[in-house]
Amino acid sequence: MFNFLKRGLKKTKNGFFGRAISMLKGGITPEKLDEIQELLLLSDVGPETSEYIIEKMRKGKGDPEEVLRNILTELLGTDERLNFSQHSPTVYTLVGVNGSGKTTTAGKLAWRFKKDGKRVLLAAADTFRAAAIEQLKEWGKRADVPVIAHQMGADGGAVAYDAVRHAISNGLDLVIVDTAGRLHTKDNLMRELEKIHKVIKKLLNDQPTETLLVLDATIGQNAIQQARVFDESVKLTGIALTKLDGTAKGGMIFSIRKELGIPVKLIGIGESMEDLKDFNSSEFVNTLLE
Repeated sequence: MFNFLKRGLKKTKNGFFGRAISMLKGGITPEKLDEIQELLLLSDVGPETSEYIIEKMRKGKGDPEEVLRNILTELLGTDERLNFSQHSPTVYTLVGVNGSGKTTTAGKLAWRFKKDGKRVLLAAADTFRAAAIEQLKEWGKRADVPVIAHQMGADGGAVAYDAVRHAISNGLDLVIVDTAGRLHTKDNLMRELEKIHKVIKKLLNDQPTETLLVLDATIGQNAIQQARVFDESVKLTGIALTKLDGTAKGGMIFSIRKELGIPVKLIGIGESMEDLKDFNSSEFVNTLLE
């Protein structure tokens, strides 16, 4: 895991955290704290969270690097893993804008849980993009799991309904629903997602167990606004942060946890099947500061 993170977080580390550590050698001064706050903002740690970190550092005792390490680890909170229902099937819905990596994340999760011995089903409820349907079918082949799909333009709620009903009938363990990321307006998209959730609850009133927002780390502070909008509509249980290897601005991960209280449960670093991991806050921070 350490090597995985070290490879994937190289840009983020070099972009801010390596420079901050160099500056902290020799102690903390008001001038250094001002420079570190500027670096935090440039690394897409939002103004509120940056101010919080600087205030904590100003009051911190002992080795400055250890003070920063403790602040960042505390910000990320206790690690939370993906949950499963006590009664099968468990349903996960993946939400997020187009291009964030939703379909790829769905495929990687299917592969991971199939490898763990679970009976998994994918649902192609992003019916507004033919490419999304075909991509999910391809992931189904790679992961060797079935895919429920209708034609392009079909009702996404009907796809989710058919998938959950199929899983119930066949005693499957997990349904992963890939949802739309763009409609004519934001309101249309949110209504579509709400409808998919209502349909699922008609069949299983305690589902979905997880509603995961898939966020592209390269979009920086926009990620926080996205999370806020989706959370208001479908109440997120966690975040899958993708493309961390493609940005020097991975700081939004701290702002999301601090400002919204939504745990990061998965991180994606790379394109291979194995490049989606459970998030471990202490390993994440240690990699950035080592």
